[in-house]
Amino acid sequence: MEIAKGILIVIYFLIALALIILTLIQSKEDAGLSSTITGSSTNNFFEKNKARTKEGKQKRWTVILGIIFAILTIVLGILYMA
Repeated sequence: MEIAKGILIVIYFLIALALIILTLIQSKEDAGLSSTITGSSTNNFFEKNKARTKEGKQKRWTVILGIIFAILTIVLGILYMA
């Protein structure tokens, strides 16, 4: 059981590091209050195909790694309480 805990901790730290790096290299995509006031539309070709771009893939991997990070946090918490 100790070997499994050690392996999970190593995976946990690698995912944490990857999550930090992915979060830091992402660009800010929030248009802010000015787009709300001016009413700029996001219904264009770029917004519809954004998931295929580099930024879209980074965002998807950030969400996936965040979910895995949360699951590993719960699993490690349960393992160390037992």
